[in-house]
Amino acid sequence: MKTIALMALGCLAAGAALAQKSAVESIEEYRAMLADGNPADLFEAKGEALWKQKRGPRNASLEACDLGKGAGVVKGAFVELPRYFADTQRVQDLESRLVSCMANLQGFNADEIARTPFGRGEQSNVTALATWVAAESKGLKFNLPQSHQKEQVAYEVGKRIFFMRAGSHDFSCASCHGEDGKRIRLQDLPNLTKNPGAGNGFGAWPAYRVSNGQMWGMQLRLNDCYRQQRFPYPGFGSDATIALGVYLGVNGKGGTSTAPTIKR
Repeated sequence: MKTIALMALGCLAAGAALAQKSAVESIEEYRAMLADGNPADLFEAKGEALWKQKRGPRNASLEACDLGKGAGVVKGAFVELPRYFADTQRVQDLESRLVSCMANLQGFNADEIARTPFGRGEQSNVTALATWVAAESKGLKFNLPQSHQKEQVAYEVGKRIFFMRAGSHDFSCASCHGEDGKRIRLQDLPNLTKNPGAGNGFGAWPAYRVSNGQMWGMQLRLNDCYRQQRFPYPGFGSDATIALGVYLGVNGKGGTSTAPTIKR
């Protein structure tokens, strides 16, 4: 009887493992099917049009915007951001750099854009622009620069923020993304402290969220992480979110950019 009971328990355990594996595989199949008609394509097309369109108080396009590879060069820029920019004397990620270009070239109010809620007004346009810029580097390897002192400082600050536990639930970014083999519900949680998790996780945004029908850039993705940790929202383009981006991007060096992707 004892042998039969042990065999039954073993079968139950094996069945549970198979069921769990099947659930993960089903999610991947679901994503693959959706990817054929990823709505991010629409945002990508909008972003390209916005880049070339003369807009704003100065009636200018963004074709002279320097994303780190020289004025107007888009291909390869995404996989080297965030990085230090001499004209702003700041380390900037893609979205904050786009806002700087919108202000300097087109005459938009950068502070006003930063205060605008995600998905509205010029914030929506920033997301579309980021989607197109990211798509232009799809398949390229991440290689964030770390030669400038401020880039090195940003990495160390981002690392400290990543592991800092606080809030009502005593969470940190590392609570979910600091070890291999973690999951929430049926969702695998990449380990963002090293590759392949860092490259796969950081390199997937901007992404289209099927669950709410929205296009999310990295700034919104990080804001939502803060929400889930029960932290106050950081400001758009804040030093904290950019430092986190540096930490994740440097950890993902050599990983392949897949953005814009599609998420649950």
